[in-house]
Amino acid sequence: MRIKLLFLLLASIACRSPKNTTATTTPPPIEKPPVAEQPAPATKPGKLALGAEQLDVLLSKLQNQRVALVVNQTSIVGKRHLADTLKSLGANLVKIFGPEHGFRGAAADGEHVKDGIDSKTGLPVVSLYGKNYKPTPEQLSNVDIVVFDIQDVGTRFYTYISTMHYMMEACAELHKKMFILDRPNPNAYVDGPINQYPLKSLVAMHTIPITHGLTVGELAHMINGEGWLTNHVKCDIEVIQMKNWKHTDDYSLPVRPSPNLPNDQAIRLYPSICLFEGTVISVGRGTQIPFQILGNPELKNMPFQFTPVSIPGMSTSPPLENKLCYGLDLRNVPVARRIDLSYVIQLYKAYPDKEKFFVPYFDTLAGTTELKQQIKDGLTEEQIRETWKAGLEEYKKKREKYLLYP
Repeated sequence: MRIKLLFLLLASIACRSPKNTTATTTPPPIEKPPVAEQPAPATKPGKLALGAEQLDVLLSKLQNQRVALVVNQTSIVGKRHLADTLKSLGANLVKIFGPEHGFRGAAADGEHVKDGIDSKTGLPVVSLYGKNYKPTPEQLSNVDIVVFDIQDVGTRFYTYISTMHYMMEACAELHKKMFILDRPNPNAYVDGPINQYPLKSLVAMHTIPITHGLTVGELAHMINGEGWLTNHVKCDIEVIQMKNWKHTDDYSLPVRPSPNLPNDQAIRLYPSICLFEGTVISVGRGTQIPFQILGNPELKNMPFQFTPVSIPGMSTSPPLENKLCYGLDLRNVPVARRIDLSYVIQLYKAYPDKEKFFVPYFDTLAGTTELKQQIKDGLTEEQIRETWKAGLEEYKKKREKYLLYP
């Protein structure tokens, strides 16, 4: 029997900026959607429908199959988590795999997550951000089908796409089917330097620019098509596509995708601001407004001030903890659809000890050793961007083969 359940989209959740600029020790709660009591009306013609909302399509493919989910707190259908929804509809869920920050999204940045049991569903939860990033054959031994449904933010260094990559590789090697429930990319544009090997890590796995301009479904097809899985194996994937979405559409996330991206402004700034994690500049981890402020104790000529503190569930032992920082407040600046280098150039020039400004992680985030040297050499943003053109044009041609949406 085909079950048709489509749920209303959540309203946009926007964090209100605090009035003071000094962090407090009480974190805002991670949004955990309440359970929907009744099915919502069908999606209206022309209205965005997520891959996870194509439940009639998905359920027909899961019949008589042992199903594992790769999900987190963003995996919602209407106001209910996908795991809870599928379990209530009779899908044979046997296991949940959780990415960075965990299945319910409560782990702080970089915190290793342990295996466990989900108290709500009773299902075993296997961490893919702890002992191993790639699931083992034993962990997939009782699984027939894997369903991936995680909200991405469209940047090369956001680790959810690396989790997808490793799951695809494991499924390919074990001849298991993988469904990917597609969601919008809130930074769906192409910009930045192309990742260069051997600068390969969990935050730099693919030869793509900082903002790759793909949904996770499109990127999965590219990973397969370009032979990026080990030994060029191909994963048997099927993307459950969205309806009524295009790459130029704005999209406001109903749930924060990770603890330190609390609102739309942080998500839009993230592709440019994350580069500062490879410098001595704080991006506001340890405050309630991370990725919307920048600062360091040495930038005393700048008027904006904040003090990072440890915040459980968001950032424990953040950089420059308990130190008064001076810098920039970006909460209300307009954000263009491009990588903005003006901030890193400005703060490099302002920082007194330039030899200490960059740390080795910067090259990993940038995907190249060239960007750091270009900034040190005093190149303008326009001059730096000119050096990206050839690589971006080549990438855009490659990308066209894998687009599922206009």
